[in-house]
Amino acid sequence: QVQLVESGGGLVQAGGSLRLSCAPSARTLRYYHMGWFRQASGKDREFVAAMTWSGDSTNYADSVKGRFTISRGYVKNTVYLQMDSLKPEDTAVYYCAGSLNYYGDRLSGYDYWGQGTQVTVSS
Repeated sequence: QVQLVESGGGLVQAGGSLRLSCAPSARTLRYYHMGWFRQASGKDREFVAAMTWSGDSTNYADSVKGRFTISRGYVKNTVYLQMDSLKPEDTAVYYCAGSLNYYGDRLSGYDYWGQGTQVTVSS
């Protein structure tokens, strides 16, 4: 079992950038497929981006394609979400999720979730 900890959220003006991090409390995310999801106030949680454990495949929601980038680092294979050209509609709590067996855009496919980090984009 792995515990995930997100960080990097905050308040930013429209057009700005933020980088979210998702780190394991222990172990490494080396063999985990990873995803980012978000949940705006009053709405369902939705898919944002995903990456295979090897990094050879990534997938993005249409709403963030070309603006957000998912990647992995070298320390414990921490996963990042680089968010550029932010819009007010990107405001949400962002969650990272991991699975040893599933890669894709379904919430139910992921076994491990972080506690979320708030991203607020002002207009």
